Amino acid sequence: MFTSPKHLLRRRLIQAATAAVCTFGLAGTVLAQTPAWPAKPIRLVVGFAPGGTTDVMARVMAQSLGEALGQTVLVDNKPGAGGNVAATEVIRAPADGYTFLIAPTSVETANPFLFKQTISPAKDLTPVAGVGRSQMYLVVKPQSPFKDAREFIAYAKANPGKLSYASAGPGTPPHLAAEMFKRVTGIFATHIPYRGAAPALQDVMAGQVDYVMDPGIAFPHVRSGKVRMLAVAGANRSSFFPDVPTLAELGFKGAELDIWFGMWAPNGTPPDITARMVREVAKALSLPATKTRYESLGAEPIGLGNAEFKSLLTSETKMLSALIKDSKISVD
Repeated sequence: MFTSPKHLLRRRLIQAATAAVCTFGLAGTVLAQTPAWPAKPIRLVVGFAPGGTTDVMARVMAQSLGEALGQTVLVDNKPGAGGNVAATEVIRAPADGYTFLIAPTSVETANPFLFKQTISPAKDLTPVAGVGRSQMYLVVKPQSPFKDAREFIAYAKANPGKLSYASAGPGTPPHLAAEMFKRVTGIFATHIPYRGAAPALQDVMAGQVDYVMDPGIAFPHVRSGKVRMLAVAGANRSSFFPDVPTLAELGFKGAELDIWFGMWAPNGTPPDITARMVREVAKALSLPATKTRYESLGAEPIGLGNAEFKSLLTSETKMLSALIKDSKISVD
């Protein structure tokens, strides 16, 4: 049967239209079946044991994020190597928005210069946001005869090696803060490392060690008179102890080191998911319940957006890498 060009063109147009409708319908079905994020529990990996500052911050975040996202948020503790074990876990996780790291910034800014490691958090992880801050405090044993930091430093300079200081362990932020303090003031003191900030503080309270750069857990003991706080090793006075001067105010600039805590994601995590997490973290940190819980740790719910967090990591890496190299600090 002869088909005219006009009828042939009409038939092809109908076939093309039918195919397009089918294709669109199939695509619509596929899109409709793609679950919205989050469709399953989210995991926050923490590189320290339960009960510590990082762990508690992660649990505060988990509760708030879970309520905001309508999905369970789990805390998964993977302690070891100053947070490197947890970082490795997250680096190897699928970049699907269901695994994040909660850690002190030292996991990226100090660990690569302290440990012989195969990972590079600065290259292998994507910074998301800052989730809080703890300042560092110069705390001395209760029997200490020094009334203020200047008197303490003058004695230490005149008697090199006679004083000892405790730390939460080699390469930890309290250890690095104490080394910065030594470098800026020109003193020499013997390092007594412990496995955690709590046992370090315990021996200062018992008078076994002269002082410690404390990350805030000494607050109740300062208030009860079991230890004395002489100065804040930060850029600003503490809102918890506004009458205690900073080392910079006393003429010792350059000893400022706060402990920042943050969130990272595996490289390749969809940007819309990390952007959502930045917004939800900011909301969580603004809640009164979060402030109360952070204050019990001696910490502050100060958040950093993505750009601010990246800037902090860059500047802190520059400062700590130089300190570690100059002071010949190693944990291996």
